[in-house]
Amino acid sequence: MYHLDPKDEWDSIHSDDLWVYNKLILNRRLRHLCGPTGVPVPYSGYYIVRPSINLLGMGRFSRIEWIEKDTEHFHPSEFWCEIFEGPHLSVDFHNKEPRLVVLGERDANDELYRWKKWTKIDQHVNFPSILNSLKGNYEWINCEFIGNHLIEVHFRRNPDFRYGNTVAIPVWKGDRPQKIGDLTFIEDKDYLRKGFFVDTRDSNPVKSSDLSNQEQKNDQKSR
Repeated sequence: MYHLDPKDEWDSIHSDDLWVYNKLILNRRLRHLCGPTGVPVPYSGYYIVRPSINLLGMGRFSRIEWIEKDTEHFHPSEFWCEIFEGPHLSVDFHNKEPRLVVLGERDANDELYRWKKWTKIDQHVNFPSILNSLKGNYEWINCEFIGNHLIEVHFRRNPDFRYGNTVAIPVWKGDRPQKIGDLTFIEDKDYLRKGFFVDTRDSNPVKSSDLSNQEQKNDQKSR
């Protein structure tokens, strides 16, 4: 399931598993160095600051900031966290087995939302043990990692690869789509993104609204 609509995604979550969608709580349980607005950082430095809950995705309002000590100037719904180094992977697990692993590329000086390219790669990634105690029944779980550190979890698949593609090159607002080899441009608007250049096009990609009645009933069981 892709759950492109935030309501569909939210309604599919078991109430006992809502902590997973709170990135502050998730990162704290993972023992990452982090804290909510109002809690000072242990030492001055650069940290990532972002909303604790963001069902809309796309890295909205996420940024790197130098924090001297206090964090009271941030929005009450935000949190700060240490910055991890290494490859950024998005992994779709099907019944806890990795089925899709994609590697993200972004220029170092670009905003955090502005990805340059996503590419499917052949790499095995272990299912995070912290998710073994979930109460809901989720066939698909998407996890994001930076340098082997889990940073985000979604109870859905990666919607950017629902076209059967192995490459996704975002086209952002202000960019002029120009032909890239044999890739095809697909309009897929979201936040500041216009769409993607992809290597394979499925003219009828799966959408959450296309779920059959039986699938919807199964979905309800996870809550």
